[in-house]
Formats: sequence, C-alpha cells, structure tokens
Amino acid sequence: MLNISENSISSVIKLQDFESYRLLKKSRIQRLSLWLIISLVLAFIICLFLPWTQNINAKGYVTTRLPEQRPQAIQSIIAGRLEDWYIREGDFVEKGDSIVFISEVKSEYFDPDLLERTSEQIVAKSQSIESYNQKIIALQNQYVALRESRELKREQTLNKIQQTRNKISIDSIDLVAYKTNIDIAENQLSRTKELYEKGLKTLTELQEKEFKVQAASAKLNVQKNKLLNQKNVLTNLKIELLAIEKDFDDKLAKSLSEQQSALSAKLESVAATSKLRNQFSNYNERQKFYYISAPQSGYITKTIKKGIGETIKEGTDIATIMPAKYDLAVEIYVKPQDLPLLSIGNRLQLRFDGWPAIVISGWPESSSGVFSGNIVAIDKFISDNGYYRVLISPNNEKKEWPKNLSVGTGANAFILLDKVPIWYEIWRQLNGFPPDFYQTDKEDKIEIKRKAPLKSVK
Repeated sequence: MLNISENSISSVIKLQDFESYRLLKKSRIQRLSLWLIISLVLAFIICLFLPWTQNINAKGYVTTRLPEQRPQAIQSIIAGRLEDWYIREGDFVEKGDSIVFISEVKSEYFDPDLLERTSEQIVAKSQSIESYNQKIIALQNQYVALRESRELKREQTLNKIQQTRNKISIDSIDLVAYKTNIDIAENQLSRTKELYEKGLKTLTELQEKEFKVQAASAKLNVQKNKLLNQKNVLTNLKIELLAIEKDFDDKLAKSLSEQQSALSAKLESVAATSKLRNQFSNYNERQKFYYISAPQSGYITKTIKKGIGETIKEGTDIATIMPAKYDLAVEIYVKPQDLPLLSIGNRLQLRFDGWPAIVISGWPESSSGVFSGNIVAIDKFISDNGYYRVLISPNNEKKEWPKNLSVGTGANAFILLDKVPIWYEIWRQLNGFPPDFYQTDKEDKIEIKRKAPLKSVK
C-alpha cells in the first residue's frame, strides 16, 4: 500500500468502503482541528502582548497659522453705488488690482469741484491769517509808541515838578529875606520914632520909615502868595502826573486787549484752516476709495454683492479672496479629558479627505497614505462646541503634505501617545479610561512625593 508500483489498484479498490480507513481519517481531521484551534489561541495570546501605540482620534480641517493667509472678505471703506466690475469669480489678482468701482451716494460729496472749492477756502483763510498778522504787528507798534509817549509825558511832568520845586525853594528864600527886611524896617521905625519924640528926627523921616515898613510888609505878603501859588502848581503837577499815568495805562491796556483779540482771531483762523486742510485731505483720500482693490495677491473665490447699481454701506463685504501663498496647518478639536495628555511638539498622523489611506492607528508604521504633523498650539480656553482647539503644523521629514491640499479640506488626526500592550488597550477601551490614565496618576504621585520634603523643610 505504499504506492511504489506503477500499477495502481485505486480504481479497483475503494478505501472508503473499509470501516478502519474511515475511523483513521476521522481521527486525523479532529487532530488537525484541535491543533488549529490551539494555534489560533496561542497566536491570539501572543498578539495580546504585542506593542500598541495609544492614540487620540480627532477631526478637524485644513487652515493656516497666519491670519493674513486665510480667506478674507474684501470690504468697502465708504458707502457707495456699484458701477463697474473688473473681475470674475476664480480670477487671480495681484495686490492693488481693481476689483470694483463705486460712486458716491452721500449728498455732501456730490460736488464735482469739491476739492477745488475746498482749496479756495483754504487760500482765503490763509490770507485772513496774514491780515491778522499785520494787524497784530500794527497793534504792537502802537503799544510801543504809547509806552514811549507815556515816558515822554512823564519826564516832562517830572521836569515841571522839579522846576516848581526849585521855584518854591527860591520863593522860600525870598520870603525869609522879606521877613528880615520887614524886621529891619520895623526896628528902624522904632528907633526913628524914639528919636522923633526926643526931637532928634523930623516927622518926614519918621513917615519915611513908616512907609518902608508898609512897603516891606506888602512885599512879604506878595511873596507869601507867590510861594503858595507855587505850592499849588506843584500839587497840580503831581495830580497831572497821576492822570497821565492812568490815561496811558488805559490806552496801553486797550492796545494790549486789541492785540489779544487779533491773536485770538488769528488762532481761530489757523484752526479753521487746519480743519479745512483736514477736510481737503479726507476728500482727496476718499476719492481713492472709489476703486476697491485687492489687499493681497490671490484668487477671487466668491462675489457677495451682485449686479450694477446696488447700494452698499461702509464695511460691507463685496467679495472674498484666497491668498495665493499660504502655510498649511490643521485645526482639530479634542475632548477635555484628553487635553492633559497633549503638549507642544507631540507627533501625530493625519488623513485628509480626498486622499486614499489605510490607517492602522495602533501601528502607525504600517499605515499608508497618511501624513505626519506636530502640535504647535493648544488653546487654554474651551471652544463653543465643548472641545479644545489644537493647531498642527506639517512635519515634512518623512513625507510632504499634498501640494493640492487647500484650506477647508477635512482632516482626521491620530495623536500618537505611548506604546502599551494590546491587552492593556483593550481593557482601557472596555472601561472607558483615557490613555495613560494610571501612568499619569503615577507620575503625579511621584511629583507630589518629590515636592513634599521641600514643603516640610520650609
């Protein structure tokens, strides 16, 4: 039955007809099934101890890190009426290219000669400023002349006062001389009268002496009146000096007041001129906003306002533009319970919508069609959707991100954590624990133990 002969009897004798053969064949099949089951169980047990890379799954979309590289709306700074479009959706425009032309809708800007008329007002105000300058100079000269006149009048009055004082001094001396003369005349009259009584002097001589006394007395009275008049003149001159001071003080104050009024009017004209120049500059700059231009080079993705003749307000979105150059990034949202496990620099894998991929999150080296990235930013506050935002930048060391990738494309992220056995990962998933739950708790305990001695020392 070794089948070593070329002559076969299998066509003549059928082994299935023998009971012993059937029993032997059934035993072989059972042993084979048993070995197969045992092998599968052993393989499953061995697989449970294979390393598995823990990961956190999150969804997001492609974006950019720089705000100026994101799609933005082109707005109108001023209100206006759409008059002419220069682009179509999908066109590429350079920075500064005209997008649309608008016209004025506000009545205060309807005048076609607005700039010219404003310029004329500026010239007129400038000339009024020059006139005020001339008036201020004239008032200053008037003020100087009044001061000089006051000094001149004051010197003249002071000279008169000094002259009057000199006259009073002379008259006082003369009055003393007259008093002396009258004393002499009265003395002579007294002696002559005694001699006349004794018969030594004649009546004529006595009468002459009496006349001299009367004449000296008259001169003395005249001199007293003269001295009194000079004193009155001195008093009047002093009063006149005060009147001159007051009069010129009033004139100087009035001149100074007129100077200040002219200066105030000049400053008002300067302020009005400055305001007009500001208006002129605003009018001039406003005319530049009639042509709405592209803020940067890019593609016109959508025109929000349509047609010709539509009125728009300030700050109204007219079209959207996508910058031509941008640095890609991915924005994903993770659960709050997974946030403590993330840190800046963590590596992860990404799968983009539209790019076929085979993802084995636990064995990232076996995945195909995925791309690498690194965490560059983690929000410190929760988003409106109840998740935390994480920003991812490309990691092109192994594989560059697709060149045709555009902003807004959906992305699935697999944030890679530590490697653990498969049995541990299955047990964690069944219990609903976050990745590295016990390891994180253990590290916290170690950190507390390390800090405890420091607190006790303190």
